[in-house]
Amino acid sequence: MNITPIKAESDYEAALERIGELMHAAPGTPEGDELDILAALVERYEAKRYSIDAPDPIEAIRFRMEQYGLKDKDLVPFIGQSGRVSEILNYQRKLTLPMIRKLHNGLNIPTESLVQDYELHRS
Repeated sequence: MNITPIKAESDYEAALERIGELMHAAPGTPEGDELDILAALVERYEAKRYSIDAPDPIEAIRFRMEQYGLKDKDLVPFIGQSGRVSEILNYQRKLTLPMIRKLHNGLNIPTESLVQDYELHRS
């Protein structure tokens, strides 16, 4: 086993190919250990090279609404009156901590997405 850091795309491709060869290696064997190490290296390389920024909270809410087929009125139990829902979805008001908790618990939106800072649109 000769493992080196992944520094270039060619290293990455070679690591992926080797992972494919080792996919059925038993844990605790030299091949299983090699698979674990290569997977960690690939994960680290992908995180640095192909990082994806988390969506802002409103994008996360809109995405969940689309997934569940929800309308603005369906957010009233989580955000409050319809006017407040409109203000939130139009970037005119920030989410509060109680809203974040209700959206997380009720719609299973990750808290990390809901607590991101975002700019308001002033009219």
